[in-house]
This record gives sequence, C-alpha cells and structure tokens, in this order.
Amino acid sequence: MDAAFTEEQDEIRRTLRTLLRERCGPDEVKAAVHTAPGYDEALWRRLARTLGLPGLALPTAYGGVGCGVTELALACEETGRVLLPSPLLATAVFAAPLVAAVGTEAQRAELLPRIAEGALTAALAVPGRALPEALGLVGARDSAWAGGGRAGGVQARPDGDGGAGWRLYGQVEQVLGGHSAELLLVAARAGGYTRGRTLLFLVPAGVDGVTAGADGLVRTRLTALDATRPQARIELRNVPAELLGVDDGGSGDGVAEALAAVGPAAAAVLAAEAVGAADAALARTVDYVRAREQFGRPIGSFQAVKHRLADVYVAVQAARSAAYYAAWAAAQGGAEGAGAAQGGAEGTEAAVAGGLALAQALEAQRMAAAEAVQLHGGIGFTWEHEAHLYFKRAASDELLFGPVHRLRARAAEREGLFGAADRAPYGGHGGRAGNGGQSGHRGHDGPDRRDGRDGRDGRDGPRKAVTV
Repeated sequence: MDAAFTEEQDEIRRTLRTLLRERCGPDEVKAAVHTAPGYDEALWRRLARTLGLPGLALPTAYGGVGCGVTELALACEETGRVLLPSPLLATAVFAAPLVAAVGTEAQRAELLPRIAEGALTAALAVPGRALPEALGLVGARDSAWAGGGRAGGVQARPDGDGGAGWRLYGQVEQVLGGHSAELLLVAARAGGYTRGRTLLFLVPAGVDGVTAGADGLVRTRLTALDATRPQARIELRNVPAELLGVDDGGSGDGVAEALAAVGPAAAAVLAAEAVGAADAALARTVDYVRAREQFGRPIGSFQAVKHRLADVYVAVQAARSAAYYAAWAAAQGGAEGAGAAQGGAEGTEAAVAGGLALAQALEAQRMAAAEAVQLHGGIGFTWEHEAHLYFKRAASDELLFGPVHRLRARAAEREGLFGAADRAPYGGHGGRAGNGGQSGHRGHDGPDRRDGRDGRDGRDGPRKAVTV
C-alpha cells in the first residue's frame, strides 16, 4: 500500500477546499437548508460542471472523471468539513454505483452521463430505515430489511397490461435527499411470500412541479435532526416503475450482492466525511480556546483543556488513517473485480475495513462535537452558534449509519472472530450477545456457572480473546 497521495488527489482536495471556504460558511449553510431543495443549487451546479464532483468515481465511458473511491473520499472529507448540504452523498455514493452495477447497458448509457454532469440527482429508498442493513454494514445480509414478502416495506407486482412494467405500493421513511431527487431507486419485494425476491426499481420523481413525477408518488420533506442532511418520506400508491437491470426470476440475491458491494465504498466515504466534520469542529474549538480568556489567560493554556483537546486530536487522526485505508481497500476490491460482491479475500478486507473505519470516525466525530459544545461554554449551547451544527451531524450520522457497536460486531463476524453461538442477535438471528447485549441464552452462564472470564464459556470450550 502506497500511503502517499498523488498530485492529482492533492489538487482535488486543495481546489475543493478553496472553493468551499469561499462559498460555504456557516451562514451560507444555514440559508441553504431553508430553501426548497435543501441545498444551494448554484453551488451544486458549479461543483458538478467545474469540478465534476458527482461523476468523480464514474468511468469516463459514461462521462465521469474516471477516478475511484479514494478521490471521492477525499472530496467528501472536504464537504464534511463545512457540512455542505448537497445531493452528493445520495447521488454519487449510493445511487450511481447501483445503476452502474445492476442496470442494463441502455440504462447506464441513459442515466450515468446525466448524473456525472450534475443534470440528474438520485436517491436510494430502502424500506424500514434499514440503509446500514441493506449495505451489509450491520446485521445479516438476508433481505429481511426489504419486508420479506410480509406486510411492510415496498411491494412490487408486474403491471396488469401485460407489458414489462411494474407497480409499486408501500412507504419508505428517512430517504436521504428524497424530497428533491429527480430519480428514485426503490428497493422492493416481488413474488409474494413464497417466491419473494428483492429488486431495484427506477421511479421518475419530477422536480418542484417543473416536470411531473410518477402518478401516485407522494414525497414529504421531514424535519430532520440534522438539517444539512435533508430527509423525506416516500409514499408509493400503485406507482409505475421501471425495473433496474433484468429479473431472472431467481431469489434476488444479485440485488442484495450489489447493495453489499456498494457498502465498503460507502462506509469509507462516510468515514472520510465524518473525519472532515470532526477535524473542523476541533479546529474551531482550538481557535476559540486560544482567544477566550479567563482569569487573565487564554483557557487553552489550562492543562485540563489541553488534555481534552489532545484526546480529540488523537481520535481524529486515528479515524482519518482508518478512513484512508478503508478507501484504499475498497478501491483495491473494485479493481480486483468486485471482490466484495464475490465474497473474495479483497472484498472481505474492504468490508471489514469500511465498517471499522466508519465506527471509529463516528466516535471521533461525536467526541469532537461534544468537546466543541463544552469548551465553547455557554455560547456553544445556542442555536445561533455553528457548534450545534456539528453536534447534530454527529448525532444524526450515528442514528442513520450506525450504531457504532453494531458496525464493529458485523466486522467481527465477517472476520470469523466469534463462533455461530457467540453472534449477537443484531441480524435477526438467535445466539448469545457477542457485543455485550443480553440475549437470554445460557452460554455465558452455563451449567457450571462459568461466565467466560477464564477464556471459556462453560459449554463450547476455549474461545478467542479479542478486542474489536
């Protein structure tokens, strides 16, 4: 692994940081989130057309820049630094890779160039608030998040006119950027209970009444904890939809595999974005404690304050290293032929690195935001100050993409650190709580009342002593 960035990667970071510093201060962010789309459309067009940001990781054959996950992670680290409200995450990190992986050649040729030039924004709608499960970051990859053919989720059925069309019915909560996206990628279950399978569908959504969306589609912008990440409720009432890719009539494992293949790259990008936010919160706090005086001296000169900020600095730097490694591993997995989707060694390494990097970055972001509020004193608790923006981002990210202990538990399971009986029930399966939870199983407190502190669980013999 070459840890040095190329000249091109440094230039991407430097150019984007300069532009965002000029156009995306705290006041501009607060103004942008109160607009109808929830972001500055003029700035988004400039980022798309001048810097090619939404097409950064797309192939040049489809109008993209032809870079990879590492460059996209570096870009998102800079957007996270200023808490940029934009459709970048929903469009370039979640939707575009799925179109590229699952779509037919005709669908890729139609959609990807428009995404790359910023003319089309997209959002991924996963039922049940289960985006981390769908991407394989937490839980078992068994498609239970999609409704399982039972009540709930989104149901799909072939159109009654005998054509190749489909109809969708259901509701999806907390769709990132769903209120303003021009195209929705909806994960739905088809085939009923006995032959249920998960498929992805394309639903044209329209834009603010300028172009009409699909009949029966209702989108409602929600009041989100983090206003810089707009979310929406998507209601589908017999909505016509186009299947993404082809339906082979199988179990739908292809879609589940494609979603899981997107997971490592998405985790690396999210980790880099969280690192950028944490680093900015730390920098703002350091500037404040240098200027704020108490008892005739800057509060940053007190040893207790120095220790707290030093702890945050160490956490941020560790998270940054983990995020960069996860981006490199994801890029290597993609270069080796979608190793994550094939379950190969490269895919496993990328998936584990991505999950652990995201967990560490979320922790560092939460720690930096909390210390920013505390060390800014009374002003840090006011809505008028920018410290609360970073605090809300930290809390929201863990709710949307975590929690941290489940990310680590899933990574441990991928590495085979625990036996089948040791796995926590986070994926809907029984077993003992491997992450400290209580599952009601007697394995940790067997017939001889041993609790496993001696390296045994009283039933299954010796176990590995690991730190996750």
